[in-house]
Amino acid sequence: MISLQSHEFMNPKISDYIISSEKVAHVQMGNSLEHALLVLTKSGYSAIPVLDARFRIHGLISSSMITESILGLERIEFEKLGEKKVEDVMAVTYPQVHLDDRFEKALDLLIDHAFLCVVDKEGYFEGIFTRSALLKELRTYIHKINEL
Repeated sequence: MISLQSHEFMNPKISDYIISSEKVAHVQMGNSLEHALLVLTKSGYSAIPVLDARFRIHGLISSSMITESILGLERIEFEKLGEKKVEDVMAVTYPQVHLDDRFEKALDLLIDHAFLCVVDKEGYFEGIFTRSALLKELRTYIHKINEL
């Protein structure tokens, strides 16, 4: 069994392990669902942040949200892709952490989410913190323990 008696593992800041906002696919408020679906498909992400012009995050949008929004009673209403905007469909509650939060908070959230949106104190989008980044840090820590 692994013992995490040292607080070394929980001490790193999330800011040291994020994928920066410049490298994360996103859409902006006002973009059509068609554009969002294209970005999601090309990026391979399951969900992406919805940002305003000042880079503040307002929600997340996914392919399944888009698909659900264009399903009619008898057919898929593809024409809605160009008519509806991302803010009509996006989830406004989403998992997030702040730049100065510790791994422990992220650990709790990453149990149920593949990634967390990272924001600064003013709500500006800084990037994402992924479950894989957490697991890599855990692996490094376990290797250090085993070397002792």
